[in-house]
Amino acid sequence: MLGPVILAASRSDQMRRFVSAAPGTKQVVARFIAGETVDQVVPIIVDAADKGLEVTLDVVGEDITTVEQSYAARDAYLELIERLKDLGLGTKAEMSVKLSMFGQALEGGHELALANVRPVVEAAAAIGTTVTLDAEDHTTLDSMFAIHEELRKDFPQTGCVIQAYLFRTEADARRLAENGSRVRIVKGAYKEPAEVAYQDKAETDKAYVRILRILMEGSGYPMIGSHDPRLISIAQELARRAGRKLDEYEFQMLYGIRSDEHLRLAAEGHRMRVYTAYGTDWYGYFMRRLAEKPANLLFFARSILTKG
Repeated sequence: MLGPVILAASRSDQMRRFVSAAPGTKQVVARFIAGETVDQVVPIIVDAADKGLEVTLDVVGEDITTVEQSYAARDAYLELIERLKDLGLGTKAEMSVKLSMFGQALEGGHELALANVRPVVEAAAAIGTTVTLDAEDHTTLDSMFAIHEELRKDFPQTGCVIQAYLFRTEADARRLAENGSRVRIVKGAYKEPAEVAYQDKAETDKAYVRILRILMEGSGYPMIGSHDPRLISIAQELARRAGRKLDEYEFQMLYGIRSDEHLRLAAEGHRMRVYTAYGTDWYGYFMRRLAEKPANLLFFARSILTKG
């Protein structure tokens, strides 16, 4: 079970330095990270739009330690939104934000994160798009859901993410489905204890299907975050049974993973959104991508060996 080991390494400063210095790292990071600046990611947004795809943009970085860094994160998203406005791409790109990046873990962090994310949500709404609040480890979720509920009072299209491997998620899904929320469902990519989360992949997959059924049968807007062909087929069947039209749910996949599948789903008429991360603080995001799939780790290891 390499996944938990890699997730633990994602919090290690020593491993961060080692991975950052490894000769093959840059090549592999480029597979998952679209660039370091807004200027580098804009052509990717335009190319996706030309192919009938939509994107959700994540300015990577989560382990901040100062209030000033939280303001910088807010401003990075505001800069992104301004560029989307200038390019007329507001309806093709939404934003994904991690509240930890907006100061959630600092003293007074709940109020600070809400104060920082609100202008981002306001600016996104002004150009015809929205924001989704990413889920992080289980200790942050009560705060995230409370901020989500508060934002939806003025901006009902604000979305949130739920994670199938957590025991609590079925109850969260029922509440969100009844409230008509936009909800992205993912399997989960943090190291969680057995007291709160399934440790077995098969159990997580079963929970994913149960939760997806709740979302499809509810009044909200499900966003299926998965690369698993079996779960994608199940999602299509559940949507059919629930009488959902193709524009009443969407699929989401990561930039750099199964790109052919992105195009196939879009060609079939599905809404297909590519989760596109960019920025300089890529380490935590990168390590979670390695942990999710052994093939990603093997690709990284081969790159180090061939470049060393």
